[in-house]
Amino acid sequence: MNDETGGTRRRRAILFDVDEGPAPERREGRVIAVPDGPLDPASAPPVPDVEAVPQASGRAMQTLALLAARRETGLARWFWGTLAAVLAFAISVAAWDFVTTLLATRPVLGLVAAALVGAFLLVALAVALREIVALSRLGRIDELRDLARQATDLKAARALADRVAAFYAGRADTRWGREELATRRDDVFDADGMVALTERTLLAPLDAAATREVEAAARQVAMVTAVVPLALADVAAAMTSNLRMIRRIALIYGGRGGTLGSWRLAKTVLTHLAATGAVAVGDDLIHSVAGGGVLAKLSRRFGEGMVNGALTARVGVAAMEVCRPLPFAHERPPRVTGIVQRSLTGLFGPGEAGSDAR
Repeated sequence: MNDETGGTRRRRAILFDVDEGPAPERREGRVIAVPDGPLDPASAPPVPDVEAVPQASGRAMQTLALLAARRETGLARWFWGTLAAVLAFAISVAAWDFVTTLLATRPVLGLVAAALVGAFLLVALAVALREIVALSRLGRIDELRDLARQATDLKAARALADRVAAFYAGRADTRWGREELATRRDDVFDADGMVALTERTLLAPLDAAATREVEAAARQVAMVTAVVPLALADVAAAMTSNLRMIRRIALIYGGRGGTLGSWRLAKTVLTHLAATGAVAVGDDLIHSVAGGGVLAKLSRRFGEGMVNGALTARVGVAAMEVCRPLPFAHERPPRVTGIVQRSLTGLFGPGEAGSDAR
């Protein structure tokens, strides 16, 4: 109600009934209930945890290593061997009947079919010979490694240097190293110095080329794992990239691995890594590679990509140690840390690769 006095309007006071109890406290648009009695921090409700991104585990690389390292039993080998023999026999009999029947009914077409089958057999024979040559090259690398372990005197070291130089004869990328080794060969008078000279002149440039292949493979695996959301795509990408990387490393060191040789070499490398636990993701690897980047903290896929890239670098270093004609005795092997920094830094953001991955 309003009361007009002397031409001025005055508003009467209004009385409100307020219930007893603590009044709610308003803070930034939210109503917070104040409890009865004195405030006690111990009685405060717990702060809800922020949903954390699961730690990356490198599932693709670990799955690949476990599949490659799995040993088949004798019964399984006999099963697959006899199955392949039965299929080959059935295909051969069917091809023979097809060609002979065609020669009897349609001689011209039969001659064409016989020529095609003969060409196929020649190509298959050439492929088999290439595989045999590739396996023999890998065997020569194993022999050189055995000779390097036995080179304890100057005569044996010089013989080893000659064998390594002969192994790389005819390659243009090793011509300067072979010439340098031949020039300085007689100036070295101890076995360790001879082996060191051989590593420095012939193998150091090959080590640099192999390291670049490892960096490229690690970058590719990390990118595919982080971008492709399919479940088995990261495993397929890791398998393809690692097999290609191992094959190229073998070619750099002179292995010339064919299909069977490359698969045997990849199985040997991954079996060694699985046996030594090198493909296991430790706390140091997760913290330094995946946990060190902002994007890895926000997205599990980015974290998986970075861990898979680091594990690919480990596989590459192991492949270099297996394919190298001489073990790393006087030259330092490439560190996984450096490979990860060069290959992954800048891929998910500046400085995201961490400082220690080994």
